[in-house]
Amino acid sequence: MATVLSVSGSPSPTSRTGRLLRALDARLTSQGHEVIPLDVRTIPAEALLHADFRHPAIVEATALFERADGVVVGTPVYKAAYSGLLKSLLDLLPQYALAGKTVLPLATGGSTAHVLAIDYALRPVLASMGPAHITPGWFTLDKDITVGDDGTLSVAPGSAEALAQVTDQFSAALGGRTTLLAATG
Repeated sequence: MATVLSVSGSPSPTSRTGRLLRALDARLTSQGHEVIPLDVRTIPAEALLHADFRHPAIVEATALFERADGVVVGTPVYKAAYSGLLKSLLDLLPQYALAGKTVLPLATGGSTAHVLAIDYALRPVLASMGPAHITPGWFTLDKDITVGDDGTLSVAPGSAEALAQVTDQFSAALGGRTTLLAATG
């Protein structure tokens, strides 16, 4: 079906945000999509902080965005905004890196006070990058995400249902976009 780039803006290798994204990646894969995970924390800090557009890791990340039909963007919320790590990457991408793409914004955080970070911090930046469609996003409370000793992820039932719904809406939007692209050549 479609190629999906799944971007984690968390600086932590053991983050709930990253684990949640990988679980959603599995759902999208089971629906027939090719999913490519991108953990921004794996891009060298020097390349991000020095805005080295020619660094091989930045060139590769840009190519992944170009290749994708859809992009899932997940971030922890810090001080009512998306992560600085994610901002560093978004700042280095071409202005219209999301042109024609379907985008699903997701966030995690410790308080419902940060729920609006998706609509008032992340969505405007994503919209400025020219996507064809930004599907409804979802904010998941940290307390609703549990990681077992064996690394398994568990999401509280209400949040799990909502995440499944927004993921399925994103998948359906991708299916329609892929069909439209095939029809128009």
